[in-house]
Amino acid sequence: MGRDRIAEPWGARTPYGRGQRWPTRVDTHLEEGVAVGDVDRWVQTASLLHSNGDAMDIAVREGRIVGVRGRPDDRVNHGRLGPKDLFGWQANASPDRLRRPLVREGGRLVECDWPTAMGRVVARSQELLDEHGPGAIGFYTTGQLFLEEYYTLAVIARAGIGTNHLDGNTRLCTATAAEALKESFGSDGQPGSYTDIDHADTLALFGHNVAETQSVLWMRMLDRLDGPRPPRLVCVDPRLTPVARRATVHLAPRAGTNVALLNALLHEIIRTDRVDHAYVEAHTVGYEELRALLKTCSPRWAADICDVPARAIEQAAEILGTAERLTSTVLQGVYQSHQATAAAVQVNNLHLVRGMLGSPGAGVLQMNGQPTAQNTRECGANGDLPGFRNWENDEHIADLARVWNVEPSDIPRYGPPTHAMQMFRYAEQGTIGMLWISGTNPAVSLPELGRIRAILGQERLFTVVQDLYLTETAQLADVVLPAATWGEKTGTFTNADRTVHLSDKAVEPPGEARPDLDIFLDYAARMDFRDRDKNPLVSWHDPQTAFEAWKRCSAGRPCDYTGITYDRLRGASGIQWPCTEQAPDGTERLYADGVAWAHPDTAETYGKDLVTGASVTAVEYRSLNPDGKAVIKAAEYLPPHEPPSADYPLQLTTGRTLYHFHTRTKTGRAPQLDAAAPDVWVEVSAADASAAGLSEGDLAEVATPRGAVHARTRISRIRDGLLFLPFHYGYWDTAPGYGPGAGSAGRAANEATITDWDPVSKQPLFKTCAARLRLIARGDGPAPAPTTTASAPLTPDSVPPTTGGTAALTDEHLPGHDAEDRR
Repeated sequence: MGRDRIAEPWGARTPYGRGQRWPTRVDTHLEEGVAVGDVDRWVQTASLLHSNGDAMDIAVREGRIVGVRGRPDDRVNHGRLGPKDLFGWQANASPDRLRRPLVREGGRLVECDWPTAMGRVVARSQELLDEHGPGAIGFYTTGQLFLEEYYTLAVIARAGIGTNHLDGNTRLCTATAAEALKESFGSDGQPGSYTDIDHADTLALFGHNVAETQSVLWMRMLDRLDGPRPPRLVCVDPRLTPVARRATVHLAPRAGTNVALLNALLHEIIRTDRVDHAYVEAHTVGYEELRALLKTCSPRWAADICDVPARAIEQAAEILGTAERLTSTVLQGVYQSHQATAAAVQVNNLHLVRGMLGSPGAGVLQMNGQPTAQNTRECGANGDLPGFRNWENDEHIADLARVWNVEPSDIPRYGPPTHAMQMFRYAEQGTIGMLWISGTNPAVSLPELGRIRAILGQERLFTVVQDLYLTETAQLADVVLPAATWGEKTGTFTNADRTVHLSDKAVEPPGEARPDLDIFLDYAARMDFRDRDKNPLVSWHDPQTAFEAWKRCSAGRPCDYTGITYDRLRGASGIQWPCTEQAPDGTERLYADGVAWAHPDTAETYGKDLVTGASVTAVEYRSLNPDGKAVIKAAEYLPPHEPPSADYPLQLTTGRTLYHFHTRTKTGRAPQLDAAAPDVWVEVSAADASAAGLSEGDLAEVATPRGAVHARTRISRIRDGLLFLPFHYGYWDTAPGYGPGAGSAGRAANEATITDWDPVSKQPLFKTCAARLRLIARGDGPAPAPTTTASAPLTPDSVPPTTGGTAALTDEHLPGHDAEDRR
């Protein structure tokens, strides 16, 4: 490789100018001692540890994965790979991979065969169906399976079991993206394309630390910024991120005030008449309501709320208002904060009032957080119906019933599909008696972990966990099913700009681990689900036949895949949906000729009130938008639910770091990534550190009304009054036992986060709660107990029933992307 891609995560620059093609740069990393000539074969795939969809090839030698290289002709990455792409594959061969099923006996997990494990799952399913009905069973999945697996799961849950309880951990990361797109455009689906970066004269990033969440997309932006005619860059982020350092204007608002800031930006654009009135008149409804609400939302008004200089807001509005080609991106700084959907919709409004949609360089990307989050939404595994169908529209239900050959009454629609936070509440109350968790780790990733552990540890809740490792969640399960992962199975997945890639099987999974699709198919067969003609409900048998079944479901819907085949995907580049007979090469941008899916008869939703979350009725929506135009929705600012107080005078936000993904189940097992960020830290301003008596490297306690975290201090130029914790760190690689004991602090950021969610998208608010900070030990003082390593994992026999001891922390100094910013 040449360069140290941990120290230089974005690699060498290849500058290019506006309207030019992004140059190719092929990144490769092979196992030490393996040369390119030693590779037996290269197998096509794409990245699994973020949502960018970087196309790559897996290097295989003697039946093992020995490295990766970027695919030079793919439209997404032009050969580039980020650190997680280059090194994350090593986790596949971790010695603690699950190889056989486990079942709980006498309070402990023991190995068994597949018939025994699946027999227990089926027996409990049938018992609950007989005694309590389909509402007693819930499914909580991920954003890291393949499209074919999500679709199969959706059919099983909706038409097989008949439950309304199906959601993904995408509820935690991109539920707001989907909801914001539905509110503005009538349907999910990203209007923009990554190629808009090639043409834009202005980039605006709202709560999106792209340098760490989608590092290859940042490489594309960096190459534009270093090239001729660079774009202006507006960054909204309370931290001094790598993006903020390159920004023309950086706005660092107080946590929970995004709506106030965005309203002020829109106020200025309207006041200075930077509005495309012809576009607004032809393609939107709701502009006058927006204009009226914003009359008093001046930069001076917002400055008091957001603690941002009014002049800086005016400067940002000037840039956004004079842009000829504006590309905006949005991510967790908006989605996981107070008034999440309302804020994300205001970014859509910015593009609608400026007429910046559907042409090169003019687009909005409501970004995703996970590699296949888009597929959970398309396939209905995220709390919606497959194909972006409207659960309140009788014809949409009838159409889906025709596709599945079931009665419309077989598809549950007695209320909105159950979101994840409500599902765990039902499990807590006992109305859900079986929870099947696939590919996610809620015992670390959900808010208020003490409560989540108590829910999962209930004797009355039968928990199935389908995963690669004995995660913190798997340790609490009744049945653990060992799954195959990326590189060990075949399937498709779709990135944040609708690009579909094929991931082919490269190697065999370890031991008896099975692809998730095979596990779901086995369950469907054992449950003997039937359609209305008494034929098997799930009629497909492998990834390709599952994909063809999905294509039939997607036909005529916004996410139409009918023009895509496995053979076509085994080419140089991924393909963007919709891909149809009329658009055989895919569709680069949506809404070039106006919004296509907002008509009352076709829309995925009739919308919700952005403040209360109350549903808009079909009659109300038809009255508002009879012709199916884009909807400009205004939202008033409301203060956060948990402001700072005398006891908790600071605010806490959580987020990602460049080198890890979610709860580190994969990245923590890749040596280079783990060494780059081995343990949790708290980022704090110099003023707040001084007030707490903290110096760089000191062990600090971050406490909220719910719990506390112990972390090493990292002093940076984060805004005063705000603390930042990375949320990746759990307990699987600590000393035996896991989680904090009674009254003690933990290592996981979500010990402290609040159980609260956006009223519209139901996405948890990980970025807005009150906190306090205190010194625990000096950096050169006594260190906490050392952690164990991933090479000495917990085994089934060492897992305690459902309680654990004190979390352990390492005494190592914590490297990170902003090391140069410490003082």
